[in-house]
Amino acid sequence: MTAAADLILMADRIHTMAPGPRPTALAVAGGRITAIGDRADARTWRGPGTEVLDLGAATITPGLVDGHAHPVMGIGMTRGVDLSTVRTRKELISVLKAARGTGWLEGWGLDPNAFEGAPVTFAPLVEAVGAGVPVFLRLFDAHSALVSPRALELAGITGPREFGSGASVVCDRDGQPTGHLLELEAVELVRGILPGDAFADRVERLRDLLARMAASGLTGANAMDFEEDSLQLFRALEADGELPVRWRCAPFVMPGGSLDHVAEKQGLRGRRWRVEGAKFMIDGTVDGGTAWLDEPDTHGESTACFWPDPAEYAKAAGYLAERGVPIVTHAIGDAGIRYVLDTFARLPRMRVPHRIEHLETMPCDLIGRFAELNVTASMQPTHCTHYTRADHSDNWSRRLGKIRADRAFRARDLRERGARLALGSDWPIAPFDPRGILAAARLRRPAGAPGTSPILPGQALTARMALEGYTTQAAAAAGLADSGRIAVGFRADLSVFGLDPLAADPDEFAESPVPLTVVAGTVAHRA
Repeated sequence: MTAAADLILMADRIHTMAPGPRPTALAVAGGRITAIGDRADARTWRGPGTEVLDLGAATITPGLVDGHAHPVMGIGMTRGVDLSTVRTRKELISVLKAARGTGWLEGWGLDPNAFEGAPVTFAPLVEAVGAGVPVFLRLFDAHSALVSPRALELAGITGPREFGSGASVVCDRDGQPTGHLLELEAVELVRGILPGDAFADRVERLRDLLARMAASGLTGANAMDFEEDSLQLFRALEADGELPVRWRCAPFVMPGGSLDHVAEKQGLRGRRWRVEGAKFMIDGTVDGGTAWLDEPDTHGESTACFWPDPAEYAKAAGYLAERGVPIVTHAIGDAGIRYVLDTFARLPRMRVPHRIEHLETMPCDLIGRFAELNVTASMQPTHCTHYTRADHSDNWSRRLGKIRADRAFRARDLRERGARLALGSDWPIAPFDPRGILAAARLRRPAGAPGTSPILPGQALTARMALEGYTTQAAAAAGLADSGRIAVGFRADLSVFGLDPLAADPDEFAESPVPLTVVAGTVAHRA
């Protein structure tokens, strides 16, 4: 080491995620790790301007990176009342009654299990606030919404609609809308007439989100969208200082959308954000009946691709991949996952590997193809632990049936067959806090709920596998050779926890203090 350090960190445990001795100190200069050793070595790294922090019994890890989140879409999706804890129809009615004000009533995070097996319709909305109040509620999956009769009227929705994607306005036997809107194009019919937020308010909401993410130990994340005012928001934040979390963004590609426009966005970047990738969807959700399954679900649904012609998806993915754009695809059902893998087999391989998101149900013959094709598997453990149940009594499992529900969220199988597995949250679909997600990946149940039966416990990850999903595997998924480990010359992105993620009880680690988060060698969060 030649130059004095900008920052020296010392702790009882430093998990480098690489073979070799266990250090207790590291030095940072110019945003890079410049030395690793023990506390005694740190004396030789200091200069007159060096900040030195001895974190005592804490544990330092490479900076944690969320594999899948929606920051800009999320600050719009989370307007109104939080319905994520609503579990019954009665609770829904009670919460809506209490939240009623003047104008639009908005909410988000509604779990369809709250309808207790009944169809998802506006009936409880009418019971809560009457038919004349405009109500817009996002279901937890963000692929669907529930709206009131007045909202339908304001949007001019009187019956079925035709869409370029797999979206639909759900109607009853008489052709009358039920209030249930499936997939983005249908949801947009009502979302598009909602009162907007002032740009300054959106900047502050995004600023607050990023600060909370850094406070949970995140140093980076993958934004699976770059729509609306994303560019303006990121530029506005960077005009005021450094982002506390790095972002790698992949704009949406919708059926019939401009591929050249997506390709042109690839050059956009700031100091801690960049556009790199294109986000497709091959299907929707199991809960909404819009996944693409080999066989219909128990309602006779989830039989079609999100794209009216799957070949158009393959053509669009090929067009962008040939121009150097890494392809990201949401694929939930077995038929969808298979089609995407077949498509990726024909695409050129690049520095940043193509990837598939979610991977909820798939047979054994697909597991080994991820390593064979160098495709990243990107999964969100809390999708399993928060929205399904071990006894298959939840809506998702009932729709799939036992056979397909028993081959679900196969994280351990993927790792054991050599797949690269990135972990994340899909915020705001589930909480972004990586401590709870790391715990759920190991427990196969929600953290802090020891009385809850684990879901397919054979798919649990080891503590190291789970941490790798946020560090080494996340770096490999982004094609980064200088990230994901603590090594000289690597990025100085570091997460610090009061408890050891490799040794602490998972439930306890989910509540671990986060004394410090460092991004590019500067403190992004200090408790």
